[in-house]
Amino acid sequence: MPTRASFLAGFSTSISPPNDLRVGVVTATGLVGDVTGNVTGNLVGIVTGDILGDVTGDVTGTVTGLSGTPNLNVGVVTATSFSGDGSGLTGVGVGASDSINTTGIGTFSTIVVVDNFDIPEGTYAERPVSPAIGSLRYNTEASKLELYDGSSWLEVLLGGAVIDPALVRGVFGGGFSLLNTIDYITIATTGDATDFGDLTVARNSLSACSSSTRGVFGGGSPGPSNVLDYITIATTGNATDFGDLTATRYNLAACSSSTRGVFGGGYAPGSSNILDYITIATTGNATDFGDLTVARDRLASCSSSTRGVFGAGYAAPIASSSNTIDYITIASAGNATDFGDLTVARYKLSSCSSSTRGVFGGSGSPSITNTIDYITIATTGNATDFGDLAVIRAALSACSSSTRGVFGGGYGSSPFPTLNTIDYITIASVGNATDFGDLSVARDSLAACSNGHGGLS
Repeated sequence: MPTRASFLAGFSTSISPPNDLRVGVVTATGLVGDVTGNVTGNLVGIVTGDILGDVTGDVTGTVTGLSGTPNLNVGVVTATSFSGDGSGLTGVGVGASDSINTTGIGTFSTIVVVDNFDIPEGTYAERPVSPAIGSLRYNTEASKLELYDGSSWLEVLLGGAVIDPALVRGVFGGGFSLLNTIDYITIATTGDATDFGDLTVARNSLSACSSSTRGVFGGGSPGPSNVLDYITIATTGNATDFGDLTATRYNLAACSSSTRGVFGGGYAPGSSNILDYITIATTGNATDFGDLTVARDRLASCSSSTRGVFGAGYAAPIASSSNTIDYITIASAGNATDFGDLTVARYKLSSCSSSTRGVFGGSGSPSITNTIDYITIATTGNATDFGDLAVIRAALSACSSSTRGVFGGGYGSSPFPTLNTIDYITIASVGNATDFGDLSVARDSLAACSNGHGGLS
């Protein structure tokens, strides 16, 4: 059997189990065989030979200049090359070749990638149960790169939460006559709404916008009102005071990105062209944003992550229904710009959106209708027919996930019954709405928002 001296002198050596190496520094140019004992020193300079066996003991020192196929249970690997598969490696591999597949956890100060860097990927259901803060993965269902901030998964580029569509919640608040009711649905499923809590002030003819966590209700009647109050969408409970709009008004509309909500139009008295905005994550009063192209009330609004769109309404002093569509860039203040026309001039409608398409539904004039039409938010142009609501009605509200739009409440044709109807559409495909369920309280002139609408994606 070779002597330990010959091994330490750098000769190729076969060390058979159950040898227990307790050496300070191993400078061998090659190591053939299994090391089944404990190495308490450093393995240095094993660069020209191969470790053809497994190191199955504890390596508590530093391994540098490694070439071979070891199975290291413990230790820090700073090899200039490593051709093994890395199974069982629980230390840190630095400077390893592209054939390594480390399964352990380590700390790197710098990683340089030449061609591509593969990160974990999977569906919503395959997210880690207890991810570490800063965990990064690619969501294959959402087609988004997402990062865990300690409480939720955020889209890396935009910063908005990436919410599983199966968990998106729609919330309906207020309504005629003077209700403080808030109820909610899970948009991906059908069924009746459930009680959520109460607004700070009972009112109707209000509007709502939302981020992925917070919904904000603004304005309303009686008044007109400048009240802003908010809820945390993922939990139930009563609303909390947020601040005030820049002007009192009702029959207004609202839209939002993941950070900013914009309220437009309304009756103040007289039709208004006011646009004002809030930062949804912080409480406080609204700030002037600019003006709509046409002063009007009883309009509707929706958004993508960058653009807000306001459609239709009742234009005074012209005293007629409007087919006007205008738009804003949510991140920058300024006046609205003409977008195009709806298929039918009307008011008392509602709107919702995916990240690409805005959908307008219902009408109170020239008659109560079930009209649904749509636009492509990123481009300008006239709306196109989409289909019909399940029930003819006006003064309804709408909210959405990234895929589904939901319309709730309103009043029907003569004798104008107040409705608890909820129906839904698939935003990406045209067609008629389908019954969803019922609101907890029949009402019209209410507002709705969600934590997964098109402005957040």
